[in-house]
Amino acid sequence: MSGCWAPVGDPLLSDYHDEEWGRPVGDESLLFERVSLEGFQSGLSWRTVLAKRPAFREVFAEFDPVVVAAFTDADVERLMTDARIIRNRRKIEAVIANARLLLDAPGELPRLLWSHEPADKPAPATLAEVPPTSPEAVALSKLLRRRGFAFVGPVTVYSSMQACGLIDDHVADCPCRPGVEAERTAFVRPG
Repeated sequence: MSGCWAPVGDPLLSDYHDEEWGRPVGDESLLFERVSLEGFQSGLSWRTVLAKRPAFREVFAEFDPVVVAAFTDADVERLMTDARIIRNRRKIEAVIANARLLLDAPGELPRLLWSHEPADKPAPATLAEVPPTSPEAVALSKLLRRRGFAFVGPVTVYSSMQACGLIDDHVADCPCRPGVEAERTAFVRPG
């Protein structure tokens, strides 16, 4: 089915595009995972991150903020030796620090992210029309950084918004767009 940006010959990318990208997410652990993985993607290809996602889920306890927040320096060192994931100390430490911030206000991440959902816009005709960020992503990035979150720049936040369905950037003729739009319409926003 793949359209937009996912090559049909790459099942990893096409499955992600067809089944996840742009579909709304409200669960805090799933949102935490998506934001964390977008942070790991910074400077790398999304395919690299997606290929390592099963290992990321394993080593970060399915991105359960309570478990990740309890990680110690020994856990950081353990993760730095795990070749199955992206071994960037700053990014690993950011995920742990971000999890600790989530414990300060359980359940706030879904409300916070979805409160920055942009107004619906016309479907882009081509990928060239999809921006790298938006005013809402910039505002959310600033808010998250003020609260102490790391690896949440405007481009990373915009990518997270796409991944979590706050924005539907499937191009107009993408065969996935109608299904994504139906899910977005039916989705009950947190708050």
